Amino acid sequence: MSKKVVGALLLLVLSVIVVVVAWLLLPMLQDRHQSHTSDAAKASEKIRIGVDNWIGYFPLCSQEMKSAMHQAGYILICEDDRADYAERMQRLKNGELDFAVATVDSYLLNAKAHGFPATIVSVIDESKGGDAILTREKNVNSLDDFKGRNDLRVAFTPSSPSHYLLKAAADHFNVPELLPSAGSHRIETAGSEQARDKLFTGAADVAVLWEPDVSKALEQEGVKKVLGTEDTQRLIVDILLVNREYSQKSPKVVKLLLSTYFSILKKYRSDEKLLRKHVKKQTKLTDQQITVMLSGVHWASFNENCEQWFGIGVPGAETEESLVETLESTAAVLISAGDFSTTPIPNNNPYRLTNSSFLEELFTQGMGGFSVPANNTVLKESKDSLEARFTPLDDKGWQKLKEIGTLRIDPIIFQSGSTQLTLIAKQVVDNTIARLKHYPHFRVIVRGHTGTRGDTTANEQLSQQRAEAVARYMTITYSIDQNRLYTEGVGGSMPLEKKSGESDRAYQYRLPRVELILVREEI
Repeated sequence: MSKKVVGALLLLVLSVIVVVVAWLLLPMLQDRHQSHTSDAAKASEKIRIGVDNWIGYFPLCSQEMKSAMHQAGYILICEDDRADYAERMQRLKNGELDFAVATVDSYLLNAKAHGFPATIVSVIDESKGGDAILTREKNVNSLDDFKGRNDLRVAFTPSSPSHYLLKAAADHFNVPELLPSAGSHRIETAGSEQARDKLFTGAADVAVLWEPDVSKALEQEGVKKVLGTEDTQRLIVDILLVNREYSQKSPKVVKLLLSTYFSILKKYRSDEKLLRKHVKKQTKLTDQQITVMLSGVHWASFNENCEQWFGIGVPGAETEESLVETLESTAAVLISAGDFSTTPIPNNNPYRLTNSSFLEELFTQGMGGFSVPANNTVLKESKDSLEARFTPLDDKGWQKLKEIGTLRIDPIIFQSGSTQLTLIAKQVVDNTIARLKHYPHFRVIVRGHTGTRGDTTANEQLSQQRAEAVARYMTITYSIDQNRLYTEGVGGSMPLEKKSGESDRAYQYRLPRVELILVREEI
């Protein structure tokens, strides 16, 4: 082959290579040109957050938030994984996400397998009516009516916040029947709407739903709400997580995102009309649906995050570390539900899962003023359940209250004939108070019982005095409003059922007890 032919072939091959390279590079060059000749030039770094469509996450992923971050030079990308928490934690582990949102229970459930690749830097919101346990059972008036029901059919969406509401109710009120382990009684559904349909058709006796299905279900005749998150405190809590490596590599970005978020949140909390307008534009929901959705969420402000959740405040100020308490109480519920055999919290140290340094820095720099919402908004502040104040009721008023359920409580041991609380008895009450904190809107009947033997009048007096001793301890130790508590002694008139094969001695030993029964005004 002549040199001219070889040269021509080489030239042809070279030309083809140049064309191919140009064809491959052209989109990149065009993209670069577009970026450098538009407002996109202001933002270069991407921030990826794993989310789902829960309304509580709206301010974080709103157009207002994205625009503010863009002005600061960052592109905020919210990636909706349809509440696949396992995948979300895996992506955090792989570094594919910088931030993520989750409920506390889903975080503990799914992040443990990956060594908890992210820490909690903020509380976003609490469910306040967004989830509820419903039934069509005519004879059910409280959670206690489910006890002993081996035939109970429960419909729920696995791994959802509503599922956790079931777990918490089963644990706090000692109603394991709400969590059937297998078979036709355990009805797992692909979403709230499907669980609602199971309730409507009679396939389920109980369904746990979230909005807007809760409101739709209650429109049906015969459907009753047994427990909703509007009457709970720090039970279903949404949190913001940051990848551990990312927080070390880009602490300024974490701080920027938090400060921007709380500024946007303040804007929405101060202007409900703007919030509703933006929610409607982004979600296409109706005005009624928006009202229902917003009424089911309470956003945690910057000040609430600092003073109530992370224990950050000025010297001498009273603060709470409610996030630590929520982590511990959630772990206890998950253990009770059989998700873990021991606490999932590493080294049983919840501080390994939180990172308050970013909020502390913002607090020190004087960022504040986010704790008070505008008047007449649906975003209401809530008090600590143990410090809430209640109006006085007479005996008739207390008798009209609706029972919600009996809190789970270990036996309070009194010495024979004694009404004095022992150290062990006080510890039992302390443990139960941790459950009571989750239910701030309910009053409490402290009911004392004795065995069935002996003088009836004397037994009633003894049980009354023991109930009063427990109530007095709750009032003095935890500042619980006296108007919230009602004591009664019923002696041996309301005995427990005797277990099959139980000896009379063992049975009589179980009868003396003090119960805490949660009640509320009829709605």
